[in-house]
Amino acid sequence: MTLEEIIQNDLKEAMKAKDAVALASVRAIKSAILLAKTAEGAADKALQDSDIVKLIQKLVKQRKESAEQYTAAGRAELAENELAEASKMEKYLPKQLSAEEIEKAVATAIAELGAKTKADMGKVMGVVTKRLAGLADGRAISDAVKRMLE
Repeated sequence: MTLEEIIQNDLKEAMKAKDAVALASVRAIKSAILLAKTAEGAADKALQDSDIVKLIQKLVKQRKESAEQYTAAGRAELAENELAEASKMEKYLPKQLSAEEIEKAVATAIAELGAKTKADMGKVMGVVTKRLAGLADGRAISDAVKRMLE
């Protein structure tokens, strides 16, 4: 069963359960998939699971950034809603690596590249981001690389 089929089934389940948060989050994912399929220049109309994961990661990131802005504006109830949707969306993403696992991958890349200073950060980031695509947040990777190259 593809990720898109799982999302479609979960949409039906959320409707039956009358779960407003799950319904809103799954509809947002479904909408993003549809937009990607019908976008101008879309080569083929079928999306791979990896493409859908990238879309979901983008949606989760948007929700978390919105929650930060709502919190800063003193709108806690809106922030809670955004975070609740983000957590529902995260169930479709692969398990994220822990900070220790990210640091281990960064240390390996630094050793392989012979990186020593912050000037080498771009090289290290390029290698690590490709290796950990979908498994770790870019900000977490960046923080680990900065820490280890200081």
